[in-house]
Amino acid sequence: MTSTTIEPSTGAASSRRWWALVTVGLAQLMIVLDMTVVNIGLPAAQNDLGFSDGNRQWVITAYSLAFGSLLLLGGRLSDLIGRKRTFLVALVGFAAASALGGAAQSFEMLVGARALQGVFGALLAPTALAVLTTTFTIPRERARAFGVFGAVAAAGGAIGLLAGGVLTETLSWRWTLYINAFIAAVAFVGTLLFIESAVRTGPRPRLDVPGTLLVSGALFSVVYGFSNAETDGWSSFWTWGPLALGVALLATFVAWQRRAAHPLLPLNIVLHRNRGAAYLAVLIAATGMFGVFLFVTYYLQGTLGYSPIRTGLAFLPMVFGMATAAQLSTNIFLPRFGPKILVPIGLGLGAAAMVALTRLDVDSSYAADILAPLVVLGLGMGSTMPAAMQTATLGVDRHFAGVASALVNTSQQVGGSIGTALLNTLAATTAANYLAAHGASSAAEAAVHSYATAYWWGAGFFATGAVIAALLFQRRVAEPAAAAEPAVVAEPVLAH
Repeated sequence: MTSTTIEPSTGAASSRRWWALVTVGLAQLMIVLDMTVVNIGLPAAQNDLGFSDGNRQWVITAYSLAFGSLLLLGGRLSDLIGRKRTFLVALVGFAAASALGGAAQSFEMLVGARALQGVFGALLAPTALAVLTTTFTIPRERARAFGVFGAVAAAGGAIGLLAGGVLTETLSWRWTLYINAFIAAVAFVGTLLFIESAVRTGPRPRLDVPGTLLVSGALFSVVYGFSNAETDGWSSFWTWGPLALGVALLATFVAWQRRAAHPLLPLNIVLHRNRGAAYLAVLIAATGMFGVFLFVTYYLQGTLGYSPIRTGLAFLPMVFGMATAAQLSTNIFLPRFGPKILVPIGLGLGAAAMVALTRLDVDSSYAADILAPLVVLGLGMGSTMPAAMQTATLGVDRHFAGVASALVNTSQQVGGSIGTALLNTLAATTAANYLAAHGASSAAEAAVHSYATAYWWGAGFFATGAVIAALLFQRRVAEPAAAAEPAVVAEPVLAH
């Protein structure tokens, strides 16, 4: 494959990249927010459309399955047809799917719209990170940009809880979907104005169709298996069958990538020691993060009686902690100490926060018992996520920036699926055992006891991740020339 190199833009065009950061930040917020904002409005949607408790999970699962299984394809398409063009198409598609879901008059229409959201989300999420990776090439600016982007990625779930509560209580559950159309419209205009199209040359690249089918099938099976584990339990065939199929397809995909002429995912991207460690860190952080959103939300609403809006507000100190730590870590600590120090410390803070949450009981208060752990968790995730994201995409060939970025999102999505399914199952089992031992009158205590079990497991995930990160990450090394050199490599695209 041939490519050309052009000099970077200067002057006013160069200054637009900070507005480009705002644009991709909005897109990332929309993607991460959508993983939690709909959850708050789901009971109201169920009451409005009249679907059963058994079908309720599909409003969430339809999005997760489409999103998780198509991420690597979406990332590679952004490499092949151009990131700006892909970004625009994905924004329009995501907005249209969101509007369709908001207007849904039946359960089937809502689930179909959520699946479409997942399809376009899988195109949008890796493209946003790839745009950031190829736009900010000067190390200091890159650090600032990833600090902002990482804070959005880490805090989006908590923001979604607040937005979902406000929209559902003041307007309607439908606005948890309609809101995306407005965010996408702003991001669309920002893309047209501030994101530049690279000069494109070179032969028409090829898409690795067998590799795409294998990895999409593998990711679909893995996400589907964990989704079934959450609802059907770990003894169900529909849990282990898809998981086993996913592992088999993934092994076949790896074997194919070793011999494919035009691989979807060059294995050196994953096998690079620092990048591999970064992907694992994102996966483990997401596993614990989604668990804490789930069970702290249950605790605040079910045990302390908080409204949806008050629950969302309760997470704001964690969001502020994330934002603060993200800027400090990427601008000061990551350049000085590297990911080998920063990521384990961040995951260690997450483990400490989870241990503190195990102390909650039915009489605990927010100010005395919940606020401090949430802030510490925010500091930990704000230290971990931006540093891991920046490391995961550092030094990757520009022609594969999209698929490398997709791996970050894939790690986050699979980690979230694992965390939600595994921790929810463990908590449900603990609650059932507690009720069997103490009687039905202790339901409130059983719920709090089950949450504590989930927090202990979450702490174990974070602690294990801290050890793995400390062992795998290399000591701080100079940034690759490709990242430090402010030259723009032309993107290969399909012929017009």
